[in-house]
Amino acid sequence: MAESNKTNRHMTAFITFIAAGIFLLGAGLIPLLANAQQKALDSAAPIFPPTTTDYPALQLELTDLQGKPVSIEDYRGQVILVNNWATWCPPCKTEMSELQAYYTAHAAEGFVVVAIESGEPADQVASFVQEYGMSFPVWLDPQGTALEIFQNWNLPSSYVIDRDGIIRLAWTGAINQATLEQYVTPLLEEIK
Repeated sequence: MAESNKTNRHMTAFITFIAAGIFLLGAGLIPLLANAQQKALDSAAPIFPPTTTDYPALQLELTDLQGKPVSIEDYRGQVILVNNWATWCPPCKTEMSELQAYYTAHAAEGFVVVAIESGEPADQVASFVQEYGMSFPVWLDPQGTALEIFQNWNLPSSYVIDRDGIIRLAWTGAINQATLEQYVTPLLEEIK
């Protein structure tokens, strides 16, 4: 009986040691993976190409941070990047500075980012907007309407609507400024 208890203690200690090792290994990999994603976004090269599409944008009406009704139609004639995101989403946080930089560089050419936050309260979204220095329009989507319209519940996800109201590009996942320059800038240069 004593030998059996001793064996059980050794087995428990061994399993605990293995579990601790796996935990430490996993905890060590998480920062490395997050760092790799950040380096990919920070690099000058495009991350990955968008899906090319060609269908009319559906009507989308929500409210902005001030509670005013807003619509995609409000931006007709501009190139619109609709970005579905959330304050708690790490890749969403990572791409915000990239979206802001591209918006700042191209707003005068008729480009706008419409950032649609999926589900958080207005005060929390407003704090995020201030912290990240976002100067483009931010809409609230407490019911997930935009996710439903685009039939994509992954965050972040982005869609580029041309000046005629046609969705031309779609991404799921974070994008960087180099990717936007490569794929969105040609749409800005198209003559209406």
